Amino acid sequence: MNKRLYYYLPIIFSLVFIAGLFLGKLYFSNSTLDNFEKLLLNNTSYSSSSNNKLQQLLYYIENEYVDTINKDSLIEKAISALLENLDPHSIYIPAQEFDDMNDPLEGEFEGIGIEFSIQNDTIVVMNTIIGGPAEKVGLLAGDRIVKVNDSTVAGIGITNQKVMKLLKGPKGTKVKVHIKRSFIDKLLEFTISRDKIPMHSIDVAMKIGNDIGYIKIARFAKTTPSEFHEALQKLHKEGIHKIIVDVRGNGGGYMDAAIGVADEFLKENELIVYTEGKAHPRKEYRATSYGIAHNDEVVILQDIFSASASEILAGAIQDNDRGTIIGQRSFGKGLVQEPIFFDDKSSVRLTIARYYTPSGRCIQREYKHSLLNYYADLMTRTDSIDSVSTKNMPIYKTKKGRNVYGNGGIYPDIYVKNNKKENDFFYKTASQSIIYQFAFQYSDKNRNTFNKFKHWKDLDQYLKQSTVYQDFVNYSLQQGIKAEPNDIEQSKTIIMNHIRSYIIRNIFNNEGFYTISNENDPVIQAALNYLSKI
Repeated sequence: MNKRLYYYLPIIFSLVFIAGLFLGKLYFSNSTLDNFEKLLLNNTSYSSSSNNKLQQLLYYIENEYVDTINKDSLIEKAISALLENLDPHSIYIPAQEFDDMNDPLEGEFEGIGIEFSIQNDTIVVMNTIIGGPAEKVGLLAGDRIVKVNDSTVAGIGITNQKVMKLLKGPKGTKVKVHIKRSFIDKLLEFTISRDKIPMHSIDVAMKIGNDIGYIKIARFAKTTPSEFHEALQKLHKEGIHKIIVDVRGNGGGYMDAAIGVADEFLKENELIVYTEGKAHPRKEYRATSYGIAHNDEVVILQDIFSASASEILAGAIQDNDRGTIIGQRSFGKGLVQEPIFFDDKSSVRLTIARYYTPSGRCIQREYKHSLLNYYADLMTRTDSIDSVSTKNMPIYKTKKGRNVYGNGGIYPDIYVKNNKKENDFFYKTASQSIIYQFAFQYSDKNRNTFNKFKHWKDLDQYLKQSTVYQDFVNYSLQQGIKAEPNDIEQSKTIIMNHIRSYIIRNIFNNEGFYTISNENDPVIQAALNYLSKI
C-alpha cells in the first residue's frame, strides 16, 4: 500500500460513519463489525457498495498492514477528519474529554470547589468557591497543592487537564491533598469530600453610573436564564432600568439559554430566533409573558469573539428594535449542533440546521476555505457599516423598517473601533502575559497585607498610592522587555488599570475587577454616553 493512500485513509474510511450519523444512529456497534469480519473469512466475493468497501478496507488494514495499528484510534481520527471537512463547528468529542467540555454549560460539576492556576509548575489555589468542600475544610487562596493522594504534583510538568482529573470526581468520594502555605513551614494535609459545585455563568451584576446597570454574561449555560433573571431583580430593586448586557468574548453555549435571556426584554409572541435545516423544518422560538424587563432600556456589547448564542441574543434585540448593539461585528456562527452519543461515552456534535434572526438573517459567515482562513478573518476585520461597501450585502428589515445587513455576524448599531495601536511597552508586556504574571506574584507576595482591607475600594486606593508601577517596570526589565522611558510613561494609565483589576480579582471579587476594567473601556464609555442621553 503506497504512502499517499495511507495518508488519506482516515478521511476515506470516515465515510463509513456518515450513513449512520444521518440515519440517526446513536452508536457504532462493535459486534456488528465483528460479525462482518467473520463473514469475510468465508466469503471472497465482496460487495462494491461504499460502506462494505470501507469496512473491508478496515479489516484488511487491521490484519495485513505491516505494523500493528490501534483500530479504535484509527476510527477516532477518521471521525475527526470527516467532521473537519463538513464545517468548522461539527466536532468529535472523545469520551475522556466530554465532561471537561460539557461541565461549563451544565452549570455544575462534582469536585472540591477551587479556582486554580498553574504558576512555576505548581498548582496555586486562586480562590475557593464559597460553601464548597475546599472552603469548608480550610483551604485558602494562595495555597500551593504539592501532593494529591500522596503523589507529588509540583515540579512534574502538571497540566490543567491533569489537575482536573485528579481533583474532580463523583460526589461523596474523597481526595487527600498536601498544601504548602506561605507562612507555615510544614505541609498541611486535608482530606476533602467531593460534592456538586455550581458554576456561575454571570460574572457580575452591578450598578455602573447613576442609573445604569451592568451584567456580564461569560457563557450561555443551563443556569444562565435563572441567573440573569435574578440579576435583573437585583438591579430593579436598586431602581435601575437601563441595562448594559456584555457578551464580549462570549463564544456561546446553549441556544435555549440565549432565548431565555432575550425573553426578559421582548414582549409575548415576539420572534426571538428560528432554525431550519435540510432534515429539520423551520422551528420558531418566541417570547413568553415571563420577562420582567419589557420596559427597560437595553444595550448589548459585543466583539469579534461574541458568537452563537451571543448572536441569537443580539440579533433578537436588534431585529425587534428593542435595544442598541454597540461594539464590533460579531463572530458569525449560525450553525446549530445536535449531540450524537456513542456507547463509549464519546459524542459528535453535528450541524443539523442554521439559525436565523427574526428578520431572516443567517448569521453564519462563509466557511468554504480553510479553517485557518476562517479564524484569521477575525483578526483582519475593519468592518463597521461605515467602512465597508453594503452594495452587495443582503439587506433585511427590522420590525420598524430599519436596514440591517447579512453576510455573517451581527453588525453593531454603534461601531467602536478596537484600538490596536497602543505603544510598544503595553503590547510587549500584555502579549507575553507579563502583566498578569506580575499581578499574580504581587498579590501572592502581599496577600497577608491585602487581606486586611475590608473592601476592594480600600485596596485599590492603596495601590494607586503605592510604587506598584515602578515595581512592574523593574519586573518587566528582568523579563527582557526593552522600552524607551517615554513609552513606559505613556503606558502607565492602561497598564495600571490592568494591574489594579487583576490584583483586586485575586484578592476580592469580580465586581472590583470589572469596575476598574471598565474605567478606560471605550465600548463601555460609548454605552454610558448613549444611555445617559435617553
